[in-house]
Amino acid sequence: MNATNISWRDRFRQGMPTRRAALKALHWVMVPLFIWFLLVKPKDVTPFGPTAFQIHSILALVFVTLSLLWFADMMRRGLASRPGPKLTGWLRPLHLWMHRVLIWGLFFVAVTGFLLGLTSSIVLKAGGFLPIAPPLGLAQANQIVGTVHIVEFYALGVIAGGHVLFHIWRHYRLKDNALRIMVPKRFHPYL
Repeated sequence: MNATNISWRDRFRQGMPTRRAALKALHWVMVPLFIWFLLVKPKDVTPFGPTAFQIHSILALVFVTLSLLWFADMMRRGLASRPGPKLTGWLRPLHLWMHRVLIWGLFFVAVTGFLLGLTSSIVLKAGGFLPIAPPLGLAQANQIVGTVHIVEFYALGVIAGGHVLFHIWRHYRLKDNALRIMVPKRFHPYL
């Protein structure tokens, strides 16, 4: 086929990374953001002034947007990760469920963040400019949703820690190159 017969969609796709490459990049952008939000709360940045709070809020908007994109990709095309041939027995479903729980968990963190804005008494703005939801002023519901939001995020942190340990165990115990699959090629010599 010559260049004149290529559709604009095909030309667009040729310039885009593969799904696996895009998800790998998404994964590695999410890791430091996830760690940031595990360690830094809004009350930790407010003493540094409104600019620090604004940056924290923008990072939260980026985190939620990427979480929703990851969830939408999984819902549309399924999980990109597959258990390797060295995973046997109950480890195969564990691998799949661990990834599903992480992606669904990120989605539910976004949902409870929306509910925090919805039950708030003031307009909360993601990134300082994007209204999260119309505030309904439901103080008791807001407190409950806030607790759920925090608990689910830290529970997700525990699951993410288990996920990391699982892949390190796979890489070194099963020797199935689990870490090489996810890290950029420039780090392969160190694994």
